Parts: sequence; C-alpha cells; structure tokens
Amino acid sequence: MTQVLHESDVTIVAVDTHYDSLDETKLDQFSKLLLSTVDRAKTPVVLLDLAEADFIGSTFLGILVRAWKRLRDRQGRLALCHVNQVCGDVLRASKLDTIWEIFPSREAAVRELAETP
Repeated sequence: MTQVLHESDVTIVAVDTHYDSLDETKLDQFSKLLLSTVDRAKTPVVLLDLAEADFIGSTFLGILVRAWKRLRDRQGRLALCHVNQVCGDVLRASKLDTIWEIFPSREAAVRELAETP
C-alpha cells in the first residue's frame, strides 16, 4: 500500500510493489493519491521512495510526469530514491533519469532536498 509521509520539508510517497500498465485500478488510485499529495504539499518537494517497487511501466511514468509538471509550476522538485535495476532501466530508456534527481537512500534524499531550495 502506498504511504504518504513527511520528513523535514519533504513529502515522501513510499510506493508499493508492482505498477504496470495492466492494472488500471491500481494506477488510477496511485494517480489520484500522488496528484492530490502534490497539490496539497506545503513545500513543493516530493520524494518517491521506490524501495518496494519491483517494476514501473509507461502509465506509471506518465503519472510521474504530470506530478513533476505540477511541482515545477510551483517551483518545486520531484526526486526518486531506492531505484532498483529494473526501474532504473525504464527511467534511463525514457531519459527521465536526466530530469529527476535519483538518490540511493531516503536519508540521503531528505538530507539533500531539505537543505537546498
């Protein structure tokens, strides 16, 4: 189950296991949760923790792009952490790894994101 947490001035969205384009209900729920979280974030800095994610698909990436655009409009940031090899390959293939910061751990991400405006 996806969880929304807050640490320092960073909103953390800890996603669960499998997000492929075949599970429309799960993706729709995730989309609503993420986009409403982005819209409500007091400080527009959102970290997606992918520690539990074993796969992400194109629809999932589309949701992240929408969230990123909303954050960007608020001069905010979207970052990712705990990206495994499979998810990293998807991000690299789509070139999205070049626009979002990727951190090895939640702790490193929160430390960096909370310190820089």
